[in-house]
Amino acid sequence: MMEEMNYYDEVINLIERHHRWRGNCINMIASENITSIAVREAIVSDFGHRYAEGLLGGRNEDGLRIFNRFYQGTKYFDKIEGIAMKLAEELFEGEHANVVPISGVMANLAVYNALTKHNDKISGLTVQAGGHISHTRVSAVGVIGLREVPYVFDNYEMNIDVDKSKSILLREKPRIMMLGASLFLFPHPIKELREIANEIDAYIVYDGAHVAGLIAGRRFQRPFKEGADVFTSSTHKTFPGPQGGIIVCKKFLADKIDNSAFPGLTSNHHLHHVAGLAIALAEMKEFGRDYANQIVKNAKSLAQGLYELGFNVLCEHKDFTESHQIAVDVSEVGRGKEVAELCERANIIINKNLLPWDSLNDADNPSGIRIGVAEITRIGMKESEMKEIAEFMMRIIIKRENPDNVREDVIDFKKEFNEIHYCYQSRSGAYDIIRIE
Repeated sequence: MMEEMNYYDEVINLIERHHRWRGNCINMIASENITSIAVREAIVSDFGHRYAEGLLGGRNEDGLRIFNRFYQGTKYFDKIEGIAMKLAEELFEGEHANVVPISGVMANLAVYNALTKHNDKISGLTVQAGGHISHTRVSAVGVIGLREVPYVFDNYEMNIDVDKSKSILLREKPRIMMLGASLFLFPHPIKELREIANEIDAYIVYDGAHVAGLIAGRRFQRPFKEGADVFTSSTHKTFPGPQGGIIVCKKFLADKIDNSAFPGLTSNHHLHHVAGLAIALAEMKEFGRDYANQIVKNAKSLAQGLYELGFNVLCEHKDFTESHQIAVDVSEVGRGKEVAELCERANIIINKNLLPWDSLNDADNPSGIRIGVAEITRIGMKESEMKEIAEFMMRIIIKRENPDNVREDVIDFKKEFNEIHYCYQSRSGAYDIIRIE
């Protein structure tokens, strides 16, 4: 008879192995980042055991929100949530913030639920053009029962073609014009689309999940200044907070959106993550501009390095990118699935990615890869390191060197980068496990 597995030991062992492995990897998934030690300490606080259901009231003398809770025991958390909201309003330049959503998809769902009715229309990018699934009927759009109106996408410019989209938008009259993307190299044309939105009485909702850290650092673009009505985001991509969601909006939409978030779609909103978010927001207020600037420098440098080594990096005519992301067409050197798997064997973590000319049927093995530099920037890498990373990738993908051999060089390279930067409590141990003694 087989001995029953000790599940506790097995799970602890797997966690430890994961930390050791990712600490030896060049982590370049564009939707990932790492939090500071201060944020991690907040996440493991007692707030993870607590509830704080309730509705928003007015503001106190410090400008923080007042809450009408249904439970007692929240007097300290109320202040933390108020600080998070105030900082979010400041960093994202909006009139009202809501930190109840527990993910970016839930933030989008709350907005759709608040601003539309069943069978309304929503415009957005297709998945092939970089649109997030929550902008399509397979996810939140379908849950609410909205109909999709895809923008016309310019494959060469990797952006929305406003001129070709205009007639479609005027004819279809979507209630929401959704902006933002999962493959998001360049700012979206908010100002130009605002003019169309005004003609058809549509809301502009900007999903900044991928670029929230850049926006907070005053890079990329300024959605509200350019004409957006609502900003949604996850809180853990270029914005280096705990996993969660956030909504910032114009004041006239606040009540609808707040009621949709709670009690509409969420009961308890993971208080420990809100505490961590408050610290991450404070860190971005202090360090965000330097961080955002270095992210963009690194992305451009890595893209240029890959291009010079023979990779088909998209948008060379536009300096490749204005975000943390790089898109590479690898269809002539193995396609996305094989390339991503080869890189993983060498401890370089990237993802396969559809490109605009792919079919949805190509999702399992698309023509592209997507690379993000937010996390490697967070641990102190700069332009010179981008050149080395490009060399590693060239050895694996173009020269077809054994990834196991490259892995040893990657591990040696990564040893120097074990400290989290642009944060409070900057110290070594970026990938160490937080242990409570």
